[in-house]
Amino acid sequence: MFQIEDTIVAADIIEENFLCDLSACKGECCVEGESGAPLEDKEVKIIEDLLPHVWDDLSPEAQAVIKEQGVAYKDYDGEMVTSIVNGKDCVFTYYDEKGICKCAIEKAYREGKVNFYKPISCHLYPIRLQRYKNFTAVNYHRWSVCKAAVALGNKNGLKVYQFLKEPLIRKFGEEWYKELSFIAEEYNKVEKQ
Repeated sequence: MFQIEDTIVAADIIEENFLCDLSACKGECCVEGESGAPLEDKEVKIIEDLLPHVWDDLSPEAQAVIKEQGVAYKDYDGEMVTSIVNGKDCVFTYYDEKGICKCAIEKAYREGKVNFYKPISCHLYPIRLQRYKNFTAVNYHRWSVCKAAVALGNKNGLKVYQFLKEPLIRKFGEEWYKELSFIAEEYNKVEKQ
C-alpha cells in the first residue's frame, strides 16, 4: 500500500494489468451486481438535473423505475446508488446495435448535451473507493465479469492505474496522479531487480 495525500492506494493498482474489452464482456458491470452504482452526494442532484437530456435513451422500464423511486436509492449499506431495473440493469443503461450495454449519461456527454461524464464510481471501475474518517482507500476490485479485461491488459501490458488515468485525475487531480506514476515507476524498478 502507498499513501498519497489523504489516500491509501492498494499496491495491486500499480501491479495488475487491466484494459476493458467491451466486445467480450458486453458491459456486464452495468448489469450485474447487488445494487446500483455508488454515487457521491453531489452526483444525485447533477443526475436529476441532466435527466431530460438522457430520458429518450432510457428503456420504458427504466423510466418507470425513475418515476417511482427516483434516480437513486440507499442500498443495504446505507449508500446512495443508482436505481436499477428488475434487480439488474442500472437505469441509465442502453444497448447498442451489437448488444453492448452502455451508459446513457456518457452518451449525452459525448454528444455535448451535458457536462457530466458519468458517476465517478463508474468512470473509476475497477477501482473502488472506501471512505474512512481520515483517509480514502483506493482499491482494485476483482470481479469474474472482468476476466477478459485482465487478459487484454496482460496482452497490452497496461496497468490498472494507466488504464484509469483520466478518471483518477478527474477524482484526485494531476499532482496526485503524477505522484502515483512516480511511485509506480520506482516500485517497478525494485520489482525488476
